[in-house]
Amino acid sequence: MLQWILSAVGMAPPPPASGGEMTRESARELLRWYARSQGAVLSPGLNEQGFGGITVGPAQVYFEYHEDRKTLECSALVYRFKEPPRPGVLEGFQAEAREGTDTGGGTVDYERENRGLFLSRDYTQVPDGNAFAKDMKRLAKASVVWGDEVLDRVASRVFHPEELEKR
Repeated sequence: MLQWILSAVGMAPPPPASGGEMTRESARELLRWYARSQGAVLSPGLNEQGFGGITVGPAQVYFEYHEDRKTLECSALVYRFKEPPRPGVLEGFQAEAREGTDTGGGTVDYERENRGLFLSRDYTQVPDGNAFAKDMKRLAKASVVWGDEVLDRVASRVFHPEELEKR
């Protein structure tokens, strides 16, 4: 919102043009604009390795550009496991998504290399800047709910199914 107001009065650049193929440079430009709209004025958007991140309220949102697929992956952290998740845990989160729990427009995504559970969505075309900001707000908000309420439900299902049967 702040970025939009500043660009409307000529004090900040507008969001990048939408509709084109998602290149590394267009992803960097979109994320630089988005970070500035969230108050992170010094953010480069993406680093040289194609990674970036920002805090949106209480949520952590990470970005990765995939050159081979010309795709910007946006991932809001739900939970970081200390150890690999026990059997049934990831399936429990996937079941929540299938049952209609709001994912903020993303999909359940587990990254083995950092043991992170995320809600993620991909962009292969440059989105409208304001639509992208709304998408990220929605994804971030959902990740906070998943990290609190959904995590508890999945843990109960997987580790204490007998308690659910009593209800």
